[in-house]
Amino acid sequence: MPHNPRSAPTLSPVRGHLIDSFGRVHRDLRISVTDRCNFRCRYCMPTDGLKWLPREELLTFEEIERVARLLVEEYGVESIRLTGGEPTVRARLTTLVKTLARLPIDLCLTTNGATLETMAAPLADAGLKRVNVSLDSLRRDR
Repeated sequence: MPHNPRSAPTLSPVRGHLIDSFGRVHRDLRISVTDRCNFRCRYCMPTDGLKWLPREELLTFEEIERVARLLVEEYGVESIRLTGGEPTVRARLTTLVKTLARLPIDLCLTTNGATLETMAAPLADAGLKRVNVSLDSLRRDR
């Protein structure tokens, strides 16, 4: 199938893997658990703000687990990264981490780090092994 550079690559399951239109096998899954954030960095936040999703439109933890399990067991996903917004503002995040940590994957969380002082130990106890802290800038005024 010829690639149209104006369209985003699509994923299709082939022989137990997710393969995009460039022929690349995808083994990593990124799950945005919320669109909300406790910061308003220029990097993510447009000047006129964002319209948040109604909370009832977010995937439930059960739905996230079902999708993750399917992609791990049937399509060879090896790594799951929890993102947002800021994932640590999602209520009961440690419950989701505990569930996903049972899968045979590399589970990681991308965070702005603001809540790590209180969240690091509970997340580690739930089975999280890796955290990536995303910094918009090293300058305090930004």
